[in-house]
Amino acid sequence: MISFNRHSFTDKELGIVKKIIKSGWLAHGEYSKKFEDEIVKFTGAKYCTLVSSCTAALHLACLTLDLKKDDEVLVPAMTHTATSHVVEYTGAKAIFVDVNFVTGNINIEEIKKKITKKTRALIIVHMAGKSCELDKILKICKKNNIKLIEDCAHALGTTFNQKHVGNFGLAGCFSFYPTKQITTGEGGALITNDSKIYKKVKILKAFGIDKDLSQRKKPGEYNVNSLGYNYRMTDFQAALGYCQMIKYKQNLQKRKNIAKQYINLLKKNKNIILPSYSSEDSFFIFQIIFKNKNKKKQIMKKFKLYKIGFSVHYERALPDMSYYKKKYNFGKKEFICSKNYGKQIISLPVYPDLKKKEIVKICELINSL
Repeated sequence: MISFNRHSFTDKELGIVKKIIKSGWLAHGEYSKKFEDEIVKFTGAKYCTLVSSCTAALHLACLTLDLKKDDEVLVPAMTHTATSHVVEYTGAKAIFVDVNFVTGNINIEEIKKKITKKTRALIIVHMAGKSCELDKILKICKKNNIKLIEDCAHALGTTFNQKHVGNFGLAGCFSFYPTKQITTGEGGALITNDSKIYKKVKILKAFGIDKDLSQRKKPGEYNVNSLGYNYRMTDFQAALGYCQMIKYKQNLQKRKNIAKQYINLLKKNKNIILPSYSSEDSFFIFQIIFKNKNKKKQIMKKFKLYKIGFSVHYERALPDMSYYKKKYNFGKKEFICSKNYGKQIISLPVYPDLKKKEIVKICELINSL
């Protein structure tokens, strides 16, 4: 059996988590600070705060904009539903933008078509760990006075012109879900280079309380000035993330090497479209596009038969989800690239312990069709 994703934890790492749990001090501990510091060091951002999920990070980023009911926020039509949900949570309207069929990233020309006087922000997703065209996106945002939020759920270790993604907009939001490059079970982080954004998010993620534990002269001495949320991460989760973060550079290089092997073994197959290799991509997953939709169905059956793990990111475009389809009455001929992308894409495993013989087996099955 070849898993779609697998994490490796040493006895030492699990021992740290066990020690924290046995101590009874499960939140607001030293490892939360250590993990945040390690993320700052790795990404080059000025500030980082841990949260309960990437969804929480995205929601908090949207909240800093004080979005109103008539405001519009552009989001890619092909992504996880969390990206658009966070806009809807605020009362603003998610405006979907079609994606590039080959990369799955938001289409630059389509962004321009969707901008109106109501457009307040743009959320981009670095699909599968491949950076969006940030130089072009930043020009559009500057010209139209639009705030940029980066959904980096797939993109820990992804850079654009040698600068880590998440540093280009007002905030970058990361996921540590079990399938991601590093995991805390559930969890996420928000990075920013704006001290005001950082301070606001820190308060909003903890009920709107104006003082954290270190700032209180006596227990219970605090005030609540805003409607906040409970979006915090536990310290034992942070310890698990920290232990993986300090060895992530090695993990990242292994992912890149696996991507090279996939490309080398599949490059002669004329029935599929491969992602281009870039040393700046983090390869959260390795996605291939089948030119024939039936071939995708056949390979999925083969993978299940041979117990090979795979996934699809994502089968259905967001405008095709019942909630959004009913609410906004989208037509069948809208967002064609996003819809076809989902129908023709498949995600192959990329994790450090994936063996060369397993990669060869996966590729042989694909090439056999």
